[in-house]
Amino acid sequence: MTVEMWLLVAALLVNGLLVGASMDQTIKQLPARHRIGVVAYSNYSKAADLHNGVIFYGVLGVGGALIAIMAAVVGLLHQPGGGIAAVLWTIIALSLAHSVATSWAAPTNFRQRNAAGDIEQLTAILNRFTTLQTIRVSLQVLTLLALAWGLVVYISVR
Repeated sequence: MTVEMWLLVAALLVNGLLVGASMDQTIKQLPARHRIGVVAYSNYSKAADLHNGVIFYGVLGVGGALIAIMAAVVGLLHQPGGGIAAVLWTIIALSLAHSVATSWAAPTNFRQRNAAGDIEQLTAILNRFTTLQTIRVSLQVLTLLALAWGLVVYISVR
């Protein structure tokens, strides 16, 4: 296997973990606030997502974007033309886009710390975070699909 292929496989695996973690938060965790209340959910979120989760999500998010971009750049340097180039540029664009979405979502989520116990403020914060998280996870899923597509295209041209 070439360096490009190893990087694509590694990027696919790391981004797969990222998508799994993000989907868990989007599909399972965030909707729970409607059943347990925003104050209870916020207390959980501060104890989990805004504590150990900061490192966990940070490593996955930054690591996933960096390795995907690295795989695409190395691929472009070794095989800049043909059908693979469009896929590699798509990977770069989507990785940057979900990083930008994260740069909006993360500070929104951190605002919970200043709204402890304030139901109205927490509801607004969590509703905004849910919107941004939905955008972010959608971009992460598209990045994962682009990486899979890139790997298929790369294998087919070899």
